[in-house]
Amino acid sequence: MSIEERIERIVRLLDSKKAEEIEVFDLEDVDYIAKRVVIANSLGGKHTQALFDNMKEELKPLGETFYGSDESDEWIVADLGEIIVHLMTPAYRQRYSLEAFLEELRSGKGSQA
Repeated sequence: MSIEERIERIVRLLDSKKAEEIEVFDLEDVDYIAKRVVIANSLGGKHTQALFDNMKEELKPLGETFYGSDESDEWIVADLGEIIVHLMTPAYRQRYSLEAFLEELRSGKGSQA
């Protein structure tokens, strides 16, 4: 299965479980630990955990490997190898502004050429 198919499956699953503001960052040509990063808002602490649990329950049987995770009520990071998934409450997402970091990372690749 291609990375794009894997991303589509993850996004569909998160969307079906009421995750909000789902964004995918393509970091294929950037020196980063993953080729894709998915960021999604949860509706709150318990929803963050429920999203992660649903991901594991539905994706593992389909062959997705979860190499590790870092979990709190407000933010869960899941390492799926080429894909990193961040599930977080809107307050944490705003506070840490991962999108800005990832955009800077992506835009920096053009200046290295």
